[in-house]
Amino acid sequence: MSGQANQRSQRLIERNHPDPLYVQLRNLLKAKIDRREWVLNEKLPSERELVEIYGVSRITVRQALKDLEHLGHLQSRPGKGIYVAEPKPSYELEIVRSFTQTATENRLLPGMRLLKGELIKADEEIARALNLPIGAEVVYLERLRLLNDLPVVIQRDWFSAAMTPGILALDWTTGNRSLYLEFEQTYGVFPARGQSTVSARLATPTEGAFLQMEMPAAVLTLDQVAYDASNRTVNISAAAYHPLRYPLTLTQMTRRR
Repeated sequence: MSGQANQRSQRLIERNHPDPLYVQLRNLLKAKIDRREWVLNEKLPSERELVEIYGVSRITVRQALKDLEHLGHLQSRPGKGIYVAEPKPSYELEIVRSFTQTATENRLLPGMRLLKGELIKADEEIARALNLPIGAEVVYLERLRLLNDLPVVIQRDWFSAAMTPGILALDWTTGNRSLYLEFEQTYGVFPARGQSTVSARLATPTEGAFLQMEMPAAVLTLDQVAYDASNRTVNISAAAYHPLRYPLTLTQMTRRR
């Protein structure tokens, strides 16, 4: 590396900076993408070239690139190198918006694979959440949801069988069927409000396989309960999301004081 190039890299990567070297490098590379110095599908310099340009170790370069790939800004193409990736859409967290509606608004093709659909007897926990007596008949649906044929979430729903007679007789093996659309159009049930709890945990082996994740891996979890306008419980759901393919976002409004 020339003396001039080394001095330039030293100004960019600060050895005494409170941030680790890989974080500084990650931010510098991300800034290049944001400024369109590197554009969509452009190939990045090799690890060796980045080591020379920024005066850091190969381990530092690999960690910075790995972080940017996990955040969706870069894409590794085996045997070819690392390229600038197409920005991933974000998905607004709204309790009464269906997966299908969200996908359509993001100009993506929703899909579905039925994993399980059955009638069960409500145990104490489910009965309490649905405001039903213990032992009441409940519909349980477990579905793998897809966007553009990529699996993004395993969704589990519980709701009253008496509220939705015959719902399991519908063809849930089709490319996509919206549960909320069936609630509204077939049964006249309209989710109006709800509660959501977002968390994260390690994926189970089954979840990892369905979501095509390299284990061990973490999933985003979203537990929800929806109510209609008369405060009747419509359904409870538990979902495990692929955190890179379906990043959840939450918009908050600032209140004036």
